[in-house]
Amino acid sequence: MNGVQDHLDYGLSIVFIGFNPSIRSGETGHHYANPRNNFWRILYQSGLTPRLYEASEDGGLLKLGYGFTNIVARPTRGAEDITREEYKQGRQLLRNKLSQYRPNVACFVGKGVYTEYSGSSKADWGFQNESVVDGVFDFVAPSSSGLVRMKMEEIVGIYRRLRNFISEELS
Repeated sequence: MNGVQDHLDYGLSIVFIGFNPSIRSGETGHHYANPRNNFWRILYQSGLTPRLYEASEDGGLLKLGYGFTNIVARPTRGAEDITREEYKQGRQLLRNKLSQYRPNVACFVGKGVYTEYSGSSKADWGFQNESVVDGVFDFVAPSSSGLVRMKMEEIVGIYRRLRNFISEELS
């Protein structure tokens, strides 16, 4: 099964970074394609997008200033199927992508994604005190997986902080 194509460009406001594509995303070729994943609803409810997008429109969000990538490209059933070697290689590839494209914000969709990338043992929600790539703000947001046990309002509230930051940066 193929990975899912990155959607990256220069001048982006946010690059959303996941662990790796789900099997469904690998089958469709689109980020956050599992119907039980709340990613697209979270973006809309937080005000990051003007309407509810579908996974098949992921490439179109470049026009809004949003990009997509993953720390590991190989689709799996779950993050527990990712090997240590894949993480090691993925960390370096991700640093290279962020260094090259320099988005305003690297939004890690899940604390585990951020801790695997940064090597930190823990992280708080929101902006981190230090960034891994100079000039790129690191923001940790809850996973959008349907398995997450946080209330949707709480998740949306954390993403809303990101929306507020981007709104202020652009004004």
